[in-house]
Amino acid sequence: MSLRKPGDGGGGSARRAGSPEEARELPECAPGGRLMPLLPWDRFSAWLHCVCVVGFDLELGQAVEVIHPQHAKLTDKEKTNICYLSFPDSNSGCLGDTQFCFRFRQSSSRKLSWHCLLDQFDRDLPIYLKKDPAYYYGYVYFRQVQDKTLKRGYFQKSLVLISKLPYSHIFHTVLGKIAPEYFEKNEPFLEAACSDIDRWPPPVPGKTLHLPIMGIVMKVRIPTCHDNPGTTQVLQSTQQADTQVSIALPTVHEVDLFRCFLPVFFHIQMLWELVLLGEPLVVMAPSPSESSETVLALVSCISPLKYYSDFRPYFTIHDSEFKEYTTRTQTPPSVILGVTNPFFAKTLQHWPHIIRIGDIKLSGEVPKQVKVKKLKNLKTLDSKPGVYTSYKSYLNRDEEIIKQLQKGVQQKRPGEAQSIILRRYFLELTQSFIIPLSPPQLKPFNQEEFMKTLEKAGPQLTSRLKGDWIGLYRHFLKSYNFDGWFRTRRKEMTQKLEALHLEALCNEADGENLPVKPGTVEKLQMHIDSIILALPEDLQGILIKTGST
Repeated sequence: MSLRKPGDGGGGSARRAGSPEEARELPECAPGGRLMPLLPWDRFSAWLHCVCVVGFDLELGQAVEVIHPQHAKLTDKEKTNICYLSFPDSNSGCLGDTQFCFRFRQSSSRKLSWHCLLDQFDRDLPIYLKKDPAYYYGYVYFRQVQDKTLKRGYFQKSLVLISKLPYSHIFHTVLGKIAPEYFEKNEPFLEAACSDIDRWPPPVPGKTLHLPIMGIVMKVRIPTCHDNPGTTQVLQSTQQADTQVSIALPTVHEVDLFRCFLPVFFHIQMLWELVLLGEPLVVMAPSPSESSETVLALVSCISPLKYYSDFRPYFTIHDSEFKEYTTRTQTPPSVILGVTNPFFAKTLQHWPHIIRIGDIKLSGEVPKQVKVKKLKNLKTLDSKPGVYTSYKSYLNRDEEIIKQLQKGVQQKRPGEAQSIILRRYFLELTQSFIIPLSPPQLKPFNQEEFMKTLEKAGPQLTSRLKGDWIGLYRHFLKSYNFDGWFRTRRKEMTQKLEALHLEALCNEADGENLPVKPGTVEKLQMHIDSIILALPEDLQGILIKTGST
């Protein structure tokens, strides 16, 4: 039995899509196992759905002026969302250049021409970096400058990258390189930039990738599910390629964690609990940059656990889900919203947890300790920065991490080092919480049985924190995050058992002295081959590896 496995196509080849070399390097899984060559724009589509230019029309308001490539499809609802989410609210006063991101629901399902290969890459990603089939990300570079030649008196335009991938650091770096020149040179420059992206190797996890973009080359590595959580893999050197590298990116998705949490410095542990429990949370910020970075920081603080609820790094009153998320006729949904419009201070007054942040700056001052504020004191967006909630933390506050980070601020420790300390703290806290839940079991989850195990095998074995861990677990077991985690773990274990069962059948088929009629073993092997080909590709991969060892 032999199965052909799609190649990974890593590396920095600049061959054009559709060449014979690429057809061999990056096959597509067609029905029946046939291989198909790459088509033009397939490489581009592996990274981006499209690039949009959003401008301001005096009569129409915000409008999508350009979509590239031209064959990229967006529904009217998707275009409307992109239009409104690509511009800061007028009260933000964002003069000059501003970068931020947003997330919106996909209106209709569509598959790429080589989707099965991309699905294989997605399976190798850590759970928190996997694509969500129901959502797109929009990465924005917005420019607003005075221009007396225009009726409105201002030049206002956004260059937006629409993608399924949550790789904010890569795409903001790309925008920083191409957007300023695009605003000067217009369409031909944008077409050239898109052609460069169509030369990129596919987003293979674990490989060192070289991504050319308008005269420079970015060197990146996408994490894999096999990496140790909390470690950063050193980018592999390839001497020939490195002579062309202009930028080596240390991460594809991480934000400046310490900078984002600095305005609410003393409440980091309580915020971790709120995110872990999937509680409704609003971030009120002065600009889309602060709101989007803070929301992404919150979602990442429970890594390596995936945040399974919805989150919107930048949310406006024009969003298609505005009514759904702001209605007072039902309890607020499990979602994290980043907002900048003062209107939300009234509209979301009934939400249980609100973070108000001012301008994010990294000063040499140690933040002053601020108590949790009462929700009734939050009346406008001009309210003082802080956390407005009546929530009482289950765990006692960890004074050690506070002192460690305070000392770092006093000693002018680099922000990158502060973020590493904070990220490691969150990681150890999440792992201490998840470890007791991890032993495999295929029978229905029994909450009371699990609670009994915590006395001897609970988080007290790995965490110094004291508090009501039992209460935290009871709350967590009712959340979307537990539901998503449990379903994922159950699926992984079921697939592993199916693979082991098939492996046992394969081993029996290889037996030489079985008392069976001639031809029976061959028939069994044919049946096994048929069964394996009908399985999901990740299971096929496991069995292929098993059969070759």
